[in-house]
Amino acid sequence: MSKVMIVTGAAGGIGAATARLAAEQGFRVVLAGRTAAPLAALAAELDGLAVPCDVADWPQVRALVARTVAEFGRLDVVFANAGHSVSTSFRTEDGAPPEQWPGMVLTNVCGAAFTARAALPELLRANGHLVLTGSAAGRGIRPGNLYSATKWAVTGLAQNIRAECAGTGLRVSLLQPGLVDTGGIPPERAAEPKLTPADVARAVLYAVSQPPHVNVDEIILRPA
Repeated sequence: MSKVMIVTGAAGGIGAATARLAAEQGFRVVLAGRTAAPLAALAAELDGLAVPCDVADWPQVRALVARTVAEFGRLDVVFANAGHSVSTSFRTEDGAPPEQWPGMVLTNVCGAAFTARAALPELLRANGHLVLTGSAAGRGIRPGNLYSATKWAVTGLAQNIRAECAGTGLRVSLLQPGLVDTGGIPPERAAEPKLTPADVARAVLYAVSQPPHVNVDEIILRPA
């Protein structure tokens, strides 16, 4: 029986690339995101299941996992990848106004936490694997950057879940990519070296393809 993987933030970028590679490697894929049309198109391409879902909404995330299990009878891997970024400054008027900050924090932090909480009962039953998308921005100081702080939170979340589930057979991996060419790069960074979404997808599948006794705790990817 094929293993089943949920990918959040699957409408494009890293999520879509990971779903394609996972399907190529034999996974049944469940595609979650807030934009229904691209999800449906990708699901048709991959013979997967599209489930519109805002990961910042706990009932929707819980329903995503329930529908996956109802459809496929199991859940083996969850890639908690959905994320959002806005430019910020604490000292100046540059960047997005504070009224726009909560959506990013809820998606990046609560979204990852809600996804983990909803999926863990099924992943524990399957000796499965939780992969979370952090960021290289969550490993250092980025002046005025609230996005970076949310990814610091994802780093701590991965470590805390791994500690709580030690000895259960569940594996938890944290993915920390540098700049990825997902189409939303700000103009001031357009000339910088970039990873492609496919580069990150290969890292995800590397982590989940290890033998059950091997846990890849963290993967850091940076453009050369």
